[in-house]
Amino acid sequence: MAKDEAPYELELEGREVRITHPSKVYFPEAGVTKLDVVRYYMAVADGAVRGVRDRPFVLKRFVHGATGEAFYQKRAPSKRPEWLRTATLSFPSGRLAEEIVVDGPASLAWVVNLGCIELHPHAIRAADLHHPDELRVDLDPVPGVAWADVRRVAMEVKALLEELGMQGFAKTSGSRGLHVLVRIEPRWGFSDVRRAALALAREIERRAPSIATSKWWKEERRGVFLDYNQNAKDKTTCSAYSVRPLPDARVSAPMEWSEVPACEPADFTVHTMPARFADKGDLHARIDDRAFSLEPLLALADKDDAEGIPDAPWPPHYPKQEREAPRVAPSRVAKPKAAPRAKHPLVIVARAHKKDDALAGLERWKARHPSVAAMLAPEEILVDTMRGRSSTWTRIRVNLKSVPEGERPEPEPPDPDDDGLTAPWRP
Repeated sequence: MAKDEAPYELELEGREVRITHPSKVYFPEAGVTKLDVVRYYMAVADGAVRGVRDRPFVLKRFVHGATGEAFYQKRAPSKRPEWLRTATLSFPSGRLAEEIVVDGPASLAWVVNLGCIELHPHAIRAADLHHPDELRVDLDPVPGVAWADVRRVAMEVKALLEELGMQGFAKTSGSRGLHVLVRIEPRWGFSDVRRAALALAREIERRAPSIATSKWWKEERRGVFLDYNQNAKDKTTCSAYSVRPLPDARVSAPMEWSEVPACEPADFTVHTMPARFADKGDLHARIDDRAFSLEPLLALADKDDAEGIPDAPWPPHYPKQEREAPRVAPSRVAKPKAAPRAKHPLVIVARAHKKDDALAGLERWKARHPSVAAMLAPEEILVDTMRGRSSTWTRIRVNLKSVPEGERPEPEPPDPDDDGLTAPWRP
């Protein structure tokens, strides 16, 4: 890419959008440039815009491409076109943020030019910032869980929603999981929508206990986690047709439910999706046709309340809730001296700025302790994405609860331990 490369100019909706550094390589392995990403979004613009239209938008910017470090930018850039719309959100801290609102192909191309490979809209519309109109069911598999189990849990979600008279729209997350979106009436606040999502997660766990979990703490999870907290205030998820920063430039692909039992995430990429879109159109085109009541799911939540089941943990930076269970990992709960219980030690094996470096450290740890590694279940390897002020780092822990106490390895320094990078962000 030449430093003096001329911008590529697009005429969209009667507006001129300039794409700077169009030949910058965003996905080296897939051979995808910045302009290729823009052209992809324009090829699927009808669907991509539908997924974000009229929603405040968090900018996740990959200014050096998918292989570079990303950073989050909540506030709209001060230098922006006059025609670009914004909405002002308030946060628990009392601070305000003026965020971009995408209304059409022109504003979509403009944010993609900023390096926004992924699209991160809120679950609210700009006209009503306090009442979500979308319930988001995020199926997040524990590392090592079979993809077939993710698909099975998605079908359980479909069946439950239909029993409750609701309709979900499925899509791949573009990464390791699946999303099910439900358009809801904007009559409830964030707490009620999250409560409904938690009730759904717990009901799916009861129906498929061997492959589904609603447990927040990673050390308690197994199978596919239904992340109810994605419905908490200020949370965003990747929308339909969003490109993900994976080497093959795969995307979050809307699907018909008949496709889910055999779908493969790698089939949907920047290269393949435009032809699929031209052939099938937007499979979420009818998502706005009907908005559903949350009352059936809230009735399930009321039943859990009546049975004495407490609220599940919220993310750590949210205020403590009245009915919330203790916000501490089970392995860190103080044990009564009169009734000691077996310890389930968590060992930090790697801390790295880049996830691949942390995973390489995990493999070195396994090579040093092969007999111990053979005893571990997938859910006992905890890969945590830790968010700093503007970027993330990766921590990998191992739960040795399945390893006999006498066979547990001695503590050793994390490998790698990027202390100079991660220390400023760690508690």
